[in-house]
Amino acid sequence: MANGMKIARLALFLLPFACFADDWPSLFDGKTLHGWQVKAKPADRAPDYWTVRDGAITCDSLGRKNHDYVWLVSDGEYGDFHLTSKVRGFKESPGNSGIQVRSRYDQSTLWLDGPQMDIHPPAPWRTGLIYDETRGVQRWIFPSLPDWDIKETDAPGRWTWNGENTAGGWNTVEIICQGTRIVTRLNGTIRVDFDGAGILDDNIHRSRNVGLKGHIALQLHVKDELLIQFKDIRIKPM
Repeated sequence: MANGMKIARLALFLLPFACFADDWPSLFDGKTLHGWQVKAKPADRAPDYWTVRDGAITCDSLGRKNHDYVWLVSDGEYGDFHLTSKVRGFKESPGNSGIQVRSRYDQSTLWLDGPQMDIHPPAPWRTGLIYDETRGVQRWIFPSLPDWDIKETDAPGRWTWNGENTAGGWNTVEIICQGTRIVTRLNGTIRVDFDGAGILDDNIHRSRNVGLKGHIALQLHVKDELLIQFKDIRIKPM
């Protein structure tokens, strides 16, 4: 690759990291779930799995694992953007979560299609990797694997995760989407720099109207006992 092309590519993906400012639009007012909707099967909508606690969006299904997927979905839709959030896990929580991007809920099938940045405090080496929940795909797309099964040896080795005794347990996660490219960062370390051309823009994703534009969503995984918190959720459209 010519030096000019290398510099241009580097500048394109360093710019969103460098231009972060406190006045980015917030997706969470710190007090209510205004701007978000719970999407799930009817039986799973009534329990208060998603609430606001201590100034953070909190998912708590401890002792209540008899549920299907329950998502908290943003009202707004986004295409190219830089999202940043603080996330905190808890040692008593074995469950899995994630941040869906460019996703869309299908009311007829009660399913949320689209790619997800995985967040999995019990095995934090998974956090930042990309699983695609889109029907017809439903596999890890970074790293590229045939299905849901993943081992630590499949993942990039560089990462840090703050437990409850470090930084109050809060971790900074970032997601940048530009075209078919997705970059994720965990506590300042790039976890994924993935070009999804041929995947995120293929016929399956286009038929679901996901992959390049859609909603942000937070996930409670089916049958999981989960306690996790999100705060300082900001997004800058690009």
